[in-house]
Amino acid sequence: MSDPPPAQVLVYRHAVVTRVTHWINLAALLVLLASGLQIFNAHPALYWGDVSRFAEPWAAMQARELDGARVGVTKVGELTVETTGLFGLSGKPQAMEARGFPAWATLPGYRDLAAGRRWHFFFAWLFVLNGLVYLAGNLVNGHVGRDLLPQRDQLKPRHLLHEIADHARLRFPKGEEARRYNALQKLSYLAVIFILLPAMLATGLSMSPGMNAAFPWLPELFGGRQSARTLHFICAGLIVAFVVVHVLMVLVSGPINGLRSMITGRFAIRTDGDPS
Repeated sequence: MSDPPPAQVLVYRHAVVTRVTHWINLAALLVLLASGLQIFNAHPALYWGDVSRFAEPWAAMQARELDGARVGVTKVGELTVETTGLFGLSGKPQAMEARGFPAWATLPGYRDLAAGRRWHFFFAWLFVLNGLVYLAGNLVNGHVGRDLLPQRDQLKPRHLLHEIADHARLRFPKGEEARRYNALQKLSYLAVIFILLPAMLATGLSMSPGMNAAFPWLPELFGGRQSARTLHFICAGLIVAFVVVHVLMVLVSGPINGLRSMITGRFAIRTDGDPS
């Protein structure tokens, strides 16, 4: 006789406020990224300090003439790489144009700095307000303290190294261990919520002429207005990396179970020790 199928236990993992704000955050982030790239394309170069030294960008996406041909190049520090068709020079082969990011990645797809700013500013404030609702709601229901703060045993170096090794091998918590977030999840969520997102907001405000007039010390916190712009771009890249890794982990650990938990709040755990 074959063994009976393992039983499943549904645990309530995500409250309504967590689920609703999660999906609003996702939509807002997509719009912020695409509109931010539209804004970046108006001057696809980054600098350190307070002013733009056009001849010495720290990073740039440009179109250049190379051996009689027009190519796109991306420069970061001392490294320069040809990126024709993606960064610096992109579009249809017969009508390629000089632009930082390609049209399909920006909002709107055509060049329109004013429209990009409107999209970006509206969804930036939506993102901030939604984030405050998420934080307040999850402080009240105990999600932050109960589920996001690492427990003492999870912060031991040996435990952290073990989790890193398990993730590298695509091995995920099973059984009772799957009831709680692991240390890597908790630390990454806390870093995003309390470090990356506040840094994004502060550097974004540092680039606002109105905020500069009201709080002239704000850009200086980051070493100047151009440094704030560069740090804003770097923070955005780190958040994109976090989202990509987050989505990949959901896909490899069980997409149906992961999506169900973020839609209905219920996460299934098999009593034989294997998460569904």
